[in-house]
Amino acid sequence: MSNAANASAFKLGTRTVNRIGYGAMQLAGRGAFGPPRDHGEAIAVLREAIASGVNHIDTSDFYGPHITNAIIREALHPYSDGLTIVTKIGAKRDSKGAWMPALSREDIIEAVHDNLRNLRIDAIDVVNLRAMFHPHHPAEGSLDAHLEALIDLQQQGLVRHIGLSHVTPKQISDTRKMCKIVCVQNHYNLAQRDDDTLIDELARDGIAYVPYFPAGGFTPLQSRELSLIATNLEATPRQIALAWLLARAPNILLIPGTSKVAHLRENLAASAIKLPDDAVTRLSAIAASGSKP
Repeated sequence: MSNAANASAFKLGTRTVNRIGYGAMQLAGRGAFGPPRDHGEAIAVLREAIASGVNHIDTSDFYGPHITNAIIREALHPYSDGLTIVTKIGAKRDSKGAWMPALSREDIIEAVHDNLRNLRIDAIDVVNLRAMFHPHHPAEGSLDAHLEALIDLQQQGLVRHIGLSHVTPKQISDTRKMCKIVCVQNHYNLAQRDDDTLIDELARDGIAYVPYFPAGGFTPLQSRELSLIATNLEATPRQIALAWLLARAPNILLIPGTSKVAHLRENLAASAIKLPDDAVTRLSAIAASGSKP
């Protein structure tokens, strides 16, 4: 059985987590909206993840909405002492599943309490505040008022640690003047490399970087070089893309998602792949060569 512990570990707040975890977004229906196609398989995926050494689950109550957290609770509650659950707030869904900003003080308080209730926990290990100034990429805008509400909830003991998602370097710097952050969650993979400098800066400060869409997201990464290296190493392109991220920096934590047990095992097996130096160099050049996901 693949074991998440093969990928070593990194600090996430006061916890130490294995560097390959699990992202729960795909436990809900298509587009993270509505119920899963196979409820039993969703339960099985979570239990297999824990049995395979995963101790970091990334979720949000706006997946579903409410459905993903309810499945996590059904599958895993009462939670093991070593499990770290990270959630995200700052958005909500309309009746058709569209994503909408939810960043008022009332929205943030409600979102934290929704996560607490649906996960059935007394405090959330990490809450990532997602900026919503632009739907497709980080954009400048003040997070101060939103953070004040989240900091108040932290002071009440309902939130242990604060992180950020979909943010710019300036927003990270401004936030760190108000509170300590333990992680940043942005779009990053072999072809999407805007945060190269940021990752290294965060690593120096012991802050985790958690890339979403680590293998391309809804459009999987496609590159002739990636496919050649995968074939030579008897792995899948997705596994190689994940292994490259683990080799990229020690503070990168992976949360690949899936709704299938077989796919989960494939993802976790990436933790055991040791890329040769020449493969890392060739993979690192994919973005510069203009390969597209």
